[in-house]
Amino acid sequence: MPRISVIIIAKDESENIADCIKSANFADEVIVLDSGSSDNTISIAKKLGAKSLYRPWKSYGHHKNIAIQLAKYEWIFSLDADERITKALAKEIKIKINSGLYDVYDVPRKSLFISRFIRFSGWWPDRTKRLFKKNNAQFTKHNVHEHLITKCEIGHLNEPLIHYSYRNFETVLKKINVYSSLGAKDLKNRGKNGSLKKALFHGIWAFIRTYFLRLGILDGSEGFILAVMNAEATYYRYLKLIYINKRSINV
Repeated sequence: MPRISVIIIAKDESENIADCIKSANFADEVIVLDSGSSDNTISIAKKLGAKSLYRPWKSYGHHKNIAIQLAKYEWIFSLDADERITKALAKEIKIKINSGLYDVYDVPRKSLFISRFIRFSGWWPDRTKRLFKKNNAQFTKHNVHEHLITKCEIGHLNEPLIHYSYRNFETVLKKINVYSSLGAKDLKNRGKNGSLKKALFHGIWAFIRTYFLRLGILDGSEGFILAVMNAEATYYRYLKLIYINKRSINV
């Protein structure tokens, strides 16, 4: 029977890591790759039997690729600290890796935004490639919004991965700041230039796309808040790009 490693990258995830690891207890190995937590993330992970390691932070994709190489077994499932594998999904994963039909699978994500599971807004089914054979895929090295690249044909899991993305407004504001900064760095690495005009245009377009084109209006008040959040994050990403490029010129 094929064996599987679940990889989790983490930093200061003491509120999430226990439930995350417990949801992966079907796996033959759970690896938590930490990038310098100041809370008790590592001690919790070790107590629950996860293989806990440290590497200095570079980017989400880079860190996940390190975790892949550290994994002991051929099959990998990449799990974020704010995600949970249900019993039904765990059962399906075992069936799929035993079938031998595909070497890479994507999975739908069911995401909670504050108090509601989002069904529209571009958030469902939000299929993402997470289950794969170790030597057949790797993550892009983007600072944020990394994704798995592979030349293999993609199989599909049907049971959803549960994603507790934004539990409260504090998390929303924190992630807007963090992701807009990382996104600005990615734009700079791609040779992009920022301007106030671009920041306004892309921010407004992000709201229109989320709320109207992707039917966020059907997600109730959370859909509106999500659209505003996307607009803010996009606006700040391009605004921060202006100042990143200015600093580069002045150095």
